[in-house]
Amino acid sequence: MSGGNALAVGLAVLAGIAGSVQVAVMGSFGERIGTLEALAFATAVQLALTLSALLVVRHSVSGFAAGFREPAWLWVGGLMGAFIVFTITLVAPKLGVAAAIGLIIAGQLIMGAAIDRFGLFGLERIGLTWPRVVGIALLAAGAALSLRK
Repeated sequence: MSGGNALAVGLAVLAGIAGSVQVAVMGSFGERIGTLEALAFATAVQLALTLSALLVVRHSVSGFAAGFREPAWLWVGGLMGAFIVFTITLVAPKLGVAAAIGLIIAGQLIMGAAIDRFGLFGLERIGLTWPRVVGIALLAAGAALSLRK
């Protein structure tokens, strides 16, 4: 594995850990102040942090402004991010953190396989091999089993 790939794998693992913490924290936050209120607050914190980072690293927000000149369909990333945070905030207290994460990951893998297979959103096509199908099926089964308390 190259250095760049090792860094990417490490960051992906850390993002997974951060995502699990996010599910637990947002579930508790939503229970305390309300789901939409927690989503709005978390979004405001994220905006403040990322705009600050953009100013420190790029010394400008012109890259942010450039997003408004791109096709609107590319903005769906923001919509999906809001939907994911809303959903984890709502379902974590009801299903538990492990079940919520398992179901989300199962959904991500299923959609990820479809995106790869058909080259959706302008990405390179990647074949759907039997090991990938088995892995997705096993994860989906694990997610279903995690619903049992």
